[in-house]
Amino acid sequence: MHVALLEVRGFRNLDRTSAELGDGITLVHGPNGSGKTNLLEALCVALTGASWRTRTDRELVRFGDGMARAEATVVDGAESRRFAASVVPGEGRHHRLNGNAAEDADAALRPAVVLFSPDRLSLVKGPPSERRRHLDGFVGGLWPTRAQLRRRYGRALAQRNALVGRIRAGAASRDALGAWDAELAAVAAELVAAREQAVNELSRPFGTLGEALGLEGAATLTYRPRTGTADAAEIEAQLSERRDADLHRGHSTHGPHLDEVELALDGRPLRRFGSQGQQRVALLALIFAERAALLDARSTAPLMLLDDVMSELDLERRRLLVELLRAGGQALITATETDHVPDGGQHAEVEVAAGRLASAVGVG
Repeated sequence: MHVALLEVRGFRNLDRTSAELGDGITLVHGPNGSGKTNLLEALCVALTGASWRTRTDRELVRFGDGMARAEATVVDGAESRRFAASVVPGEGRHHRLNGNAAEDADAALRPAVVLFSPDRLSLVKGPPSERRRHLDGFVGGLWPTRAQLRRRYGRALAQRNALVGRIRAGAASRDALGAWDAELAAVAAELVAAREQAVNELSRPFGTLGEALGLEGAATLTYRPRTGTADAAEIEAQLSERRDADLHRGHSTHGPHLDEVELALDGRPLRRFGSQGQQRVALLALIFAERAALLDARSTAPLMLLDDVMSELDLERRRLLVELLRAGGQALITATETDHVPDGGQHAEVEVAAGRLASAVGVG
């Protein structure tokens, strides 16, 4: 399964243009500011309906245009599918598969997307909410039937918090919390179990890849749930015990919306003690660990979108990354220079210049 064609219209600085993509490594090259990152973002939005760079629709639309559109043709054996996303400021985003509204379950019909970008260093050095959101997205990619867990928990949490507010205002009885404690606990237990299983899948390859990519010391990935590894009944009891605190503060003070996913080196959290270089390598190790887990689980390599990944790596580690990528699957790598991918030219190329794309050339 791979993306064979990307078509864009009015997406950031990208004009109405298209490019064929190789089924292996494709180097996206061009000068700074030409639109290389925008190309990766357009492909991500076409496939998933979401951008990793912004939640503001206006930012995605080319200046002077009224809408942005990105379409990706996915080839899967003898079948092809067309994923498309359109953005109209003030009207929201529309994500479609073969002309119909795309659903979470449709994620199994496209390559899983794994992304590296310097913008995403917040996954390592940012607040826990960034890592929770990312982990939940990975859960959905690894097990599409669990893709709704984060959303289900968010809805239950919002409804419980609303009830807490009504009780504080004297508009509802404290006893009404019992039903929502049970509802929240049930989905919380599922979410915690999925997160724990996902981190277990990632922890070993994360440590191995961290070492290979140059982290000096033991790189570890650890999930720290607030509820512990409790089942639904135990979490319900924990919520009941904290009702006074919740009513005092006006919101739910316990549950997986407060969990931490810790990336550490020799037991020291990289968020607080890691250098910029260590944090960058840790992010790279994490996404390649995700690639390994997705390949094992789905028997289909994910699509790797690697933005400016080579610029701060030495030649040996550039070669290691290329070796990892050539083991299978499709990858797009952005770079200002064509020699940043040291594989003897065994890749396809897309040149980006002034918001337009040249067709892919070379081998896939």
